[in-house]
Amino acid sequence: MVEEDRFLRKIYRNKFLNSGFEFVEATNGIEGLNKIFSEKPDLVLLDIILPRKNGFDVLIEAKRSNATKKIPVIIISNLSQESDIKRGLSFGAQDYLVKTDISHSEVVNKVKERLLRTAT
Repeated sequence: MVEEDRFLRKIYRNKFLNSGFEFVEATNGIEGLNKIFSEKPDLVLLDIILPRKNGFDVLIEAKRSNATKKIPVIIISNLSQESDIKRGLSFGAQDYLVKTDISHSEVVNKVKERLLRTAT
């Protein structure tokens, strides 16, 4: 998860660990991109509003690399404008979730669904 909000990362860390997932986190865009390249996670939860490098730029760079372009990315952001959603999906995100519209448990379920689809 690439998310600057420490409290939100803690909530998601607990939710995902309790659901049997491994959880790697980054607090800014540059750290997030470095972890995507080094860890090659099964899926990335990516915020858009991040320090040092925004989520759109992280997504573009991750999708440009042959080593990471197939890693599914789900954007989870407070940006809810239709233009932001279209932009994120056009850059290669598999889904775009608005933080205020979805519960933490629903995010975990979306990740499970996406990983099942990716595995088949």
